[in-house]
Amino acid sequence: MVAAVNAIEMLGSAAAGGVSGLASTGAARTAATAASVAVDFTAMLGSMITDTAQNLRASETVSVEGLQGRASTQAIVESIMTAERSLQTTLAVRDKVVAAYQEISRMAI
Repeated sequence: MVAAVNAIEMLGSAAAGGVSGLASTGAARTAATAASVAVDFTAMLGSMITDTAQNLRASETVSVEGLQGRASTQAIVESIMTAERSLQTTLAVRDKVVAAYQEISRMAI
């Protein structure tokens, strides 16, 4: 949000600045692109978390159906494996994000 506001401010100053504002226009485009990438990354993470939760719920449902004798062993194993794969992927992404945050926090300012 802040990057989008800064991009709009840069566009306004570029329009008022004439030729010297042309460099700012490139910076504004970069800031706008960065803002859209951040939103896309956030949406992707949200979607991945939602999909993982849905896979876990589906696996639990199939497991209960298996206990009640309404689902085959193969269906139970497949749903559990799908949920496990989703959870492992989500945890791997989380670990990478935490590692990246720690790396950034160690940088000298």
